[in-house]
Amino acid sequence: MTVKRLTQISDISGAARTPAYDPAAHGCGIVHLGLGAFHRAHQAAMTDAALASEGGDWRITGVSLRSRSVVDALEAQNCLYTLLERDAQGVRGRVIGAIGKAIAADPRATLDALCEPATRIVTLTVTEKGYGINRETGGPDLSTPVIAHDLAHLDAPSGVLGLLAVALSARRNAGLSPFTVLCCDNLPDNGQFLKNGVTGFARHMDVGLADWIVANVAFPSSMVDRITPAASDTTRADAHALTGCSDLCAIETEPFCQWVIEDNFPQGRPAWEAGGALFVDDVAKFEHMKLRVLNGAHSMLAYTGFLSGKQYVREVMADANLAKLVRRHLRAAAKTLEPLSMIDYDIYARELEARFSNPAIAHETYQIAMDGTQKLPQRIFAPALDAIASGQDIRPFAFATAMWMRYCLGVDDTGAPYEIRDPYEAEIKAALDAQPRDGFQISKALQMRLDLFPTKLKENTDWQKLVAEILDETIEKGVRRVVTSEA
Repeated sequence: MTVKRLTQISDISGAARTPAYDPAAHGCGIVHLGLGAFHRAHQAAMTDAALASEGGDWRITGVSLRSRSVVDALEAQNCLYTLLERDAQGVRGRVIGAIGKAIAADPRATLDALCEPATRIVTLTVTEKGYGINRETGGPDLSTPVIAHDLAHLDAPSGVLGLLAVALSARRNAGLSPFTVLCCDNLPDNGQFLKNGVTGFARHMDVGLADWIVANVAFPSSMVDRITPAASDTTRADAHALTGCSDLCAIETEPFCQWVIEDNFPQGRPAWEAGGALFVDDVAKFEHMKLRVLNGAHSMLAYTGFLSGKQYVREVMADANLAKLVRRHLRAAAKTLEPLSMIDYDIYARELEARFSNPAIAHETYQIAMDGTQKLPQRIFAPALDAIASGQDIRPFAFATAMWMRYCLGVDDTGAPYEIRDPYEAEIKAALDAQPRDGFQISKALQMRLDLFPTKLKENTDWQKLVAEILDETIEKGVRRVVTSEA
């Protein structure tokens, strides 16, 4: 029997919710760079709710900067896709119509979309390494190939900073209002982070352009949160059951969704609050809360869980000893935060435990463990420094760091190898090359050779000793035995 592909809302014959508006009646006013599953589960879903609530020409032109596969699949379905929400009560489906167009790895077409007069907002989810920004200087990392290429080929930039700076230059020259740039990656002060990168790139083009961007372009900060596991055959099977159609773009997520946004949109914005977004004057405290508590615990449990043979986060939480370590980390991270009037940190921690324990979400520890060098400075090292400064217990942060270092060895306790999957993988391997299986030597090599550990941590003897001791114990006894004794 031939299975109908999802291409029109009228094709849907199951229980899935459909857009409460006519997608074709709304134009595109947003360009999104980084057309991955998270964007489709988060910003696109909230834009779908905004369109249903208040309408407007706010559909999305989605850009995949590197791959064609997601764009090909979306184009075959008129950019419709099913979003599944799973929890212990079951699975629910919703067809999203917020994406109007999709572009794959095409600099010219991307620039054209960015320069469209109708484009008023550019959102991004490209991960920290996708920006090509030097963490120390705040400007473009000139050693990054895409940055070097784009500075030499301003007529056809392919990287984020080049695309944004060249498009803003073209809009300025054409007398068009600049778009608002909204970073949706989990980075501290991500609006200022991206503003520094774009203006730094623009300064290499034209000092006047850089000054104009500083004076005229809004870069609001935001904080995002929604667990979005990789799609599977089960995802697609459930989407078919709920829509009556084959959907190769179906994705799944948890019911929880959070988006805290600095309300700074000179050219207007969708009614994202209809999807649950919270608009505030200062995102920083929410950002610190999420990065340190949720993301920090996520990183700790990812390395510890993966090395303990747990494939999914839910399996980590089902293990009494591992769950105890997760709770310990949540409490320790919360203690490093300033009070936040809207948030009870104890309640927040309990909510996180429940989310991590969700039996319906297959969130892989190995997936979360990716790109550790890009995540640990904000998630683990920053709260560790604050804990040291205030005389709090640093062991939870030292434990998380030691588990990451153990993960960097690239073999589990049985000797089975795995890929580290980190942009610093070559540097990590070079630092560990010919090092003995000794926690003190390995810890010292990684902290001294990699340019990501704060100086104050590298100079703190208590921190150095604690990390090395925990790491050495995992090497000598195995991760599972250390987890048992640590809990």
